[in-house]
Amino acid sequence: MFEIPQDIQDYLTVLDEFIEREIKPLEQRDDNIRFFDHRREHARTDWDNEGLPREEWEDLLRQAKKLSDKAGHYRYQLPQEFGGQDGTNLGMAVIRHHLAKKGLGLHNDLQNEHSIVGNLIQPLMMRDFGTPAQKEKFMEGMLRGEQRWAFGLTEEAHGSDATHMNTTATRHTKDGVEGWLINGEKMWTTGLHTATHVMTFARHSGEDGDAKGLGCFVVDAKAEGFEIGEYLWTFNMPTDHPKCSFSDVFVPDEMVLGDLDWGLAAAQHFVHENRIRQAASSLGAAEYCVAESIQYAKERKPFGKPLWLNQAIQFPIVELATQCEMLRLLIFKTAWEMDQMPKPEVAKKLSHKVSMCNYWANRLVCDAADRAMQVHGGIGYSRHKPFEHIYRHHRRYRITEGSEEIQMRKVAGVLFGKIAN
Repeated sequence: MFEIPQDIQDYLTVLDEFIEREIKPLEQRDDNIRFFDHRREHARTDWDNEGLPREEWEDLLRQAKKLSDKAGHYRYQLPQEFGGQDGTNLGMAVIRHHLAKKGLGLHNDLQNEHSIVGNLIQPLMMRDFGTPAQKEKFMEGMLRGEQRWAFGLTEEAHGSDATHMNTTATRHTKDGVEGWLINGEKMWTTGLHTATHVMTFARHSGEDGDAKGLGCFVVDAKAEGFEIGEYLWTFNMPTDHPKCSFSDVFVPDEMVLGDLDWGLAAAQHFVHENRIRQAASSLGAAEYCVAESIQYAKERKPFGKPLWLNQAIQFPIVELATQCEMLRLLIFKTAWEMDQMPKPEVAKKLSHKVSMCNYWANRLVCDAADRAMQVHGGIGYSRHKPFEHIYRHHRRYRITEGSEEIQMRKVAGVLFGKIAN
């Protein structure tokens, strides 16, 4: 019988106690609640500075992370050698689900992937793909927030198939140092307004459609020839998602991450680690919306009759609750299976299941937030309830990190024998 290990269940209690003791007081101090109540979008967004996050908002997130890191929670999933607890994929899925189910708060703000238990995808990539010298140079700085890496994969002229890209890398020697010249453009390079480096995927050999020949080149954000372009305003603000360009940007060999020919392995690592946890977060947010709808329908009594007695209220909530129950088991079981095999095997055997979890959870949370707005009526549509914020944030995940159509195509490829599993 599949069960959540007792140590993970116990850790949720530890996290809850930490939130009440240290995070909630910070959330309430100095009117910090403005970042989470009906004023949240304005409080977070510097409308006169390209729509970027306000410094006060990002500073508050940094304070929370420091508290969590000091308490030993922030690095949970990392190996002990990097100050972590050797957290598992199952542990991370359970934790991210638990925190998202609590609703909006400084403990876990999904708009920018903030959490007291860090997702830390790029430090994990450094752990698995970095050279000893790279780990020595960057790992601790990443974890302290001194080194911040953006992720440059998507291009404006191409779709979801990353084997097609125009950004190129050509061999070059500069001042006696062997390396590469990067030319091209990227977009949706999230976090670039504060990033020190950009993980830039570029083709150095092969043809469009070839998985081989794409490298991951770590570009210094201050490098000559690198420019940040337009910040794209999105459905949910603030924005930290700009375009950027590379014009003969030099990258030394020592700044290539992972196998030069198989840079997409690093991108795949990013996707698999992130998708299952993001699915758990979406599920948690969906369950929050369902629980709030049930509570409101029990309390609200239009015309003297409890709202929940109407089958038009009951039946949609029943369907959402049923989907939540089924999806929770699939997510947790898939995360557990990921822990039973090496990462290359995960990509071969479980990629389609991760896609199932992710695309369905992202769709489910949008449906749940929409239904919560409907159940709550006018107040549900207002910013005095969090449902519009939840909807606007999670709607992005039906597109980013592989649109749901791309993920469904992957599942279909396995089901119909076109992709081996």
